[in-house]
Amino acid sequence: MAQDDKSVLDNAQLHDEIENTPSNNSGNRPFSSVLEANMTRRKVMAGSLTVAATAFLAPTANAGWGWRHKRPNEELVGFKPVAIADVIDTTMPTISDDYEYQVLAPWGTPIEPGATEEYKGDPSMRPTSAQAALQTGLGHDGMWFFPMDQRHSQEYGHGYRMRNDMGMLCVNHEFGTNGHALGKSSPESLEDVRLSQNVHGVSVLKVKKTHRKGWEVVKSKHTRRITANTPVTFSGPAANSELLQNLNGNIALGTINNCGSGATPWGTFLTCEENFNGYFGATGIFNPTEEQQRYGFSENGFGYGWHNFDKRFDLTDEDYENEQNRFGWIVEIDPFDGTQKPVKRTGLGRVKHEAIAIAESGNGRIAAYMGDDQRFDYCYKYVSDKSWKNAIADGESPLDNGSLYVAKFNEDGTGEWMELTINNPVLSARFDSQADVLIYTRVAADLLGATPMDRPEWTTIGTSGEVFWTCTNNSQRTETNAANSEAPNSDGHIIRTKDADDHMGTTFTWDTYIIASTTRGTEGVFTDPDAAWADPYGRLFIGTDGGQPDGLQDQLVVFDTTKETPEPKRLLVGVSSDEITGFTVTPDQRTAFINIQHPGNGDPSATNFPASYDGTTIPRDCTLVITRKDGGIIGS
Repeated sequence: MAQDDKSVLDNAQLHDEIENTPSNNSGNRPFSSVLEANMTRRKVMAGSLTVAATAFLAPTANAGWGWRHKRPNEELVGFKPVAIADVIDTTMPTISDDYEYQVLAPWGTPIEPGATEEYKGDPSMRPTSAQAALQTGLGHDGMWFFPMDQRHSQEYGHGYRMRNDMGMLCVNHEFGTNGHALGKSSPESLEDVRLSQNVHGVSVLKVKKTHRKGWEVVKSKHTRRITANTPVTFSGPAANSELLQNLNGNIALGTINNCGSGATPWGTFLTCEENFNGYFGATGIFNPTEEQQRYGFSENGFGYGWHNFDKRFDLTDEDYENEQNRFGWIVEIDPFDGTQKPVKRTGLGRVKHEAIAIAESGNGRIAAYMGDDQRFDYCYKYVSDKSWKNAIADGESPLDNGSLYVAKFNEDGTGEWMELTINNPVLSARFDSQADVLIYTRVAADLLGATPMDRPEWTTIGTSGEVFWTCTNNSQRTETNAANSEAPNSDGHIIRTKDADDHMGTTFTWDTYIIASTTRGTEGVFTDPDAAWADPYGRLFIGTDGGQPDGLQDQLVVFDTTKETPEPKRLLVGVSSDEITGFTVTPDQRTAFINIQHPGNGDPSATNFPASYDGTTIPRDCTLVITRKDGGIIGS
């Protein structure tokens, strides 16, 4: 489709279409061909699947606290799954009979009581930009629960039991289309643009479980909204690069398209900027550079129209020529200090970050695993130079000083982590500095011959240190619908890798954990794996994003990874045209939080969730609080 035609589409369609259109013209060997050769000799991952605490949670979120997670002869994933026949109302979620849910913090909820009025979905109006800056945003996505006493647990060690009834909940707001957020196809003023910008970003909320209302948002000095106009700072090797400075001299502002997330062992939230390119456009003649093409910048972007009223997002305004380079980073937020600026960590590279998972090695150094979510893009790993405790004691961030790698997958089930360093002659011939390598990470990875993947999205660390990577669609699918069964592996798959040397090595082994199309024709059918979280016992939770078969909407499925054969069990099915995304738990793992994103794509004729169906109330993204009716461990 021509770009002029794309500009008239709804933003949601453009998100999907452009996300699935490759900007990688490197000619590197695609993963699909590696996978095809490998499938005839699929390997069992190195390392036993023992039931041990996952490194991703250590040391601040020891979920089990030694409590028994199952009875003798009881299934690890033993709940009654939602049957296909049970899903008869797509205007409301369907949950397992063993579970119940509560709605928490829909779009328009004040970030604390009394901060502003609540927007409840009135179709005749939308919030003002000023109200939106004090309300929970749109596009609920990645999130993390930080118990209020988490910092005490770091001080007193693993024996300290953290609270399970109160904490800071950081929630990403990936996107809100013009039709949903504004009630119109395009902004008509700077006020419209500010409203759109203010429903993006991150909400930092204090939530508490009460006897009267269950979970609710409560008042806290830590509460805040972080939007496209919040002051931020840069840190790491590229922080002082001229490529991050504008002729205008404007300070660095904002975070946008906040998709997946992660958390650090030292108790901070990591939010990931994904499709940042879609918010930029051009009011003049736009002739993209090689770097701009590689990151997908275009004259009309995703149709948001910000560039028509806010010069920061105009690709042809020379005063803001490097504004585009200020996005595409992983941003660190302290949930317990509302005065601290969010920090963009340049050491982690600039790509379309989907999510991040951190593993801690035995010597305290960390490895961070990240996917670049676009068709034919790559898998990355960052390794810190020091243990995280030593780095912090020395006044440094563990995320600033380290090495960034990109993955090359081999047919025999092995792989290489190739360092993205200016010391490599291949890269020094193209770039002037390490800062340039990090700002144009995609170009550098192309030059090293990284393996183009199938939209690598979320990552999570399993019980024996294996990393699960969700790949929403196979690289061989056509440009038709992602759920088109005629397209090869159009349903996506999950890959599993295991690094050498306790996450510190430059080699790994890999296999394909599951190809989603193999579940077709079964009660456990699911497609388009996206959000992912592995618990300390061996359960793997997967949220989906794409057309599901058999009349299903997007769903949450759970795997027992200690079993040789993957068997998905359906815990939750969402509402019409939504996405099931984000996943976090309380320390005792008896309460989970998951998000319903863009219900009905904002169309009130499809659903009015979380309101009961009336055909007119605007649907609102929201968080669901999920518990077992018997008070058991989530997923059991």
